Amino acid sequence: MTGNANVRRAVIFPSLLFVILLWGLSNAPVSDAIWLNLPSTGTKCVSEEIQNNVVVLADYVVVSEILGHIPTISLKVTSPYGNNLHQRENVTHGQFAFTTQEAGNYLACFWTEDRPQGSGEVSVNIDWKTGIAAKDWESVARKEKIEGVELELRKLEGAVEAIHENLLYLKSREAEMRTLSEATNSRVARFSIMSLGICIVVSGLQLWYLKRFFHKKKLI
Repeated sequence: MTGNANVRRAVIFPSLLFVILLWGLSNAPVSDAIWLNLPSTGTKCVSEEIQNNVVVLADYVVVSEILGHIPTISLKVTSPYGNNLHQRENVTHGQFAFTTQEAGNYLACFWTEDRPQGSGEVSVNIDWKTGIAAKDWESVARKEKIEGVELELRKLEGAVEAIHENLLYLKSREAEMRTLSEATNSRVARFSIMSLGICIVVSGLQLWYLKRFFHKKKLI
């Protein structure tokens, strides 16, 4: 009887932990909501470092303290190499989506135009989603006719794949940084040896010159 009870515990506990993990993932936030307070002059930007071949989806809307009036804004989204991915002028809301072609910092800048001083604060709410969070799971569920636990398992599988890809990306970045660090250390070592050699040569020339000078003056 004791052996059967231990077997039941061994089966129930992992199942319970799996259910709790699945519930936590299904209720966890999958996007980042960002608030930007725009100045009357100048630009305010938000950026994120994203690896290659990642889907990015963002919705933005203007929120103003002025009752009955929503000012317009302009925005521009650029890639790490400066390519223009999205640009709009005089809008109050919108959406942009793209798949990254380069790894690095993607920049989204917002600004207001022709806004008088003291006209109240203008804020922009940005719902920024990347990777698995940007995937339309409702369309996936309708297309593949899955729901409930099966759909949550697909989400969990996608989250694990995203974590694995991020770990591979971080590993490659770490290798690049290590290679750069080793190359820098090698250059510094060569420069130090060269500097030491130059100092020794200059010191020897100074001694030779002083010895010759004193001999000419018959001081030694």
